[in-house]
Amino acid sequence: MSEPIILRGRVIKSGRGEGPALVSPAPIGFLGGVNPDTGIVLEPGHPLQGQSVAGKVLVFPTGKGSTVGSYTILRLGRSGHGPAAIINAESEAIVAVGAIIADIPMVDQIDISLIHTGDWVTVADGVVTVYRAAAAEPESWRPPTSTAPAA
Repeated sequence: MSEPIILRGRVIKSGRGEGPALVSPAPIGFLGGVNPDTGIVLEPGHPLQGQSVAGKVLVFPTGKGSTVGSYTILRLGRSGHGPAAIINAESEAIVAVGAIIADIPMVDQIDISLIHTGDWVTVADGVVTVYRAAAAEPESWRPPTSTAPAA
């Protein structure tokens, strides 16, 4: 197992959260973009469309959209479908307020390119610890060679 990656960022909402990373290269707009009752990303064409943010460490560059998005994050938290933590490259007011009122740990000023979907991530105040997702098969694994004669 490789050594974890330790990143330090700015605390937006203190606390501890951990889970598998769900990483988006695109900003997320919560109002209309994420269903507050299910945690499913709804925004057409978004890289995370159809995926759930529930229980994930949600990693994305920044937020976008309406200020009502803060209340969507609150509803996600209250419905039990919110992310375990939020990591941004650069926070903005909508997501920051949402994380604060929903009591979701949040950090920004993180190089999000170092985190991949499926990595196990722990956010503890300003410290982000990334454990790389295991490969599907060990490097030494190879499919068996067929002993049947060629047809």
